[in-house]
Amino acid sequence: MKIILQRVRQAQVTIDEKMVASISQGLLLLVGIGPDDGPEDLDYMARKVLNMRIFSDPAGKMNLSVLEIGGQILSVSQFTLYASTKKGNRPAFTQAAPPQMARKLYQDFNQILSESLVLEQGEFGADMQVSLVNDGPVTIILDSKNP
Repeated sequence: MKIILQRVRQAQVTIDEKMVASISQGLLLLVGIGPDDGPEDLDYMARKVLNMRIFSDPAGKMNLSVLEIGGQILSVSQFTLYASTKKGNRPAFTQAAPPQMARKLYQDFNQILSESLVLEQGEFGADMQVSLVNDGPVTIILDSKNP
């Protein structure tokens, strides 16, 4: 499982010019599911996301988690995180999980997160426009297979 985590002041997802999800301060997650991912990956990544200390404390030091600041999460499915670009100039996505498997694990991951805070999400498999105000900027890459 791979996640691009961005600390944001705000983020939103639009589909066909209609806003379907929006958050204020918190995290934007671009979530990719691999064919070898399972429940242990979901639990591990949820703990990492919820407890990552990347928000500033009163002294300005990155020392607080999204839970501690009362932040929100916007989760967006992103199979292109598994792009293979070694051959040629056209990426291959054969390393991503099959859509049915990925949809189920993505939904399960979002369910785990939603038990702890406000979670909004994009639409799995849709052509989405994602806009954000990256705060910092802070962008972190997480990989459950390479912690």
